[in-house]
Amino acid sequence: MTHTAIAIRHLHFEDLGTLEPLLQSRGYTVRYVDAPTEDLHAPHLADADLLVVLGGPIGAFDEAAYPFLADELALIQQRLHRQQPLLGICLGAQLIARALGAPVAPMGVKEIGFAPLALTAAGRDSPLAALDGVPVLHWHGDQFGIPPGAQCLAGTATCPHQGFALGPQVLGLQCHLEADPRAIERWLVGHACELAQAGVDPRTLRAEARALQARLPAAAGTVFTRWLDGLELLLPMQ
Repeated sequence: MTHTAIAIRHLHFEDLGTLEPLLQSRGYTVRYVDAPTEDLHAPHLADADLLVVLGGPIGAFDEAAYPFLADELALIQQRLHRQQPLLGICLGAQLIARALGAPVAPMGVKEIGFAPLALTAAGRDSPLAALDGVPVLHWHGDQFGIPPGAQCLAGTATCPHQGFALGPQVLGLQCHLEADPRAIERWLVGHACELAQAGVDPRTLRAEARALQARLPAAAGTVFTRWLDGLELLLPMQ
């Protein structure tokens, strides 16, 4: 069985992380599309079995400064209308929330670092149940509202909306569950200015990532495996 997974990327180091080898092991052909420079109207994007919209250091309403976001939003709306599988992470989840009519706004503070999620009742009955007590990577200053009809799955004290699901085919995550703690150095260098502005010591993040380099990928793999198991029941046989 072969499926296609396309990842919409905004920064090269904010990639699929630990999700990529999992998708490949399940028979997905994985391809990246760089949102700022590539054609987001290409038919194969809308037709992919799975579209993953990754994170980035811009806002979900910043299309005046970054016009490609309008095309990205249109692609997301098209897939939502067709009820096609869609996974959003950080900025990606915020764009999905916006496309579904939910607000996205600054929190007034940066949430950067590793910390566990507080799962809702719906979250404990979802693939995110595997994250109970496991610190995950947070790296954001905006927060999405929960879209109409969607379930809130998790939150933190700083950011009450950390995950939502709309049926089995749409999952939005504010945290970076995909991020490989073994590759944290790319994040520390790529976001060095943001860390300095937020007063976050990269040595602290490096130490936290090192302590989680086995536990976090294992928990993330369980979450994504369970979500994909449910998702693939909806996909056509190849």
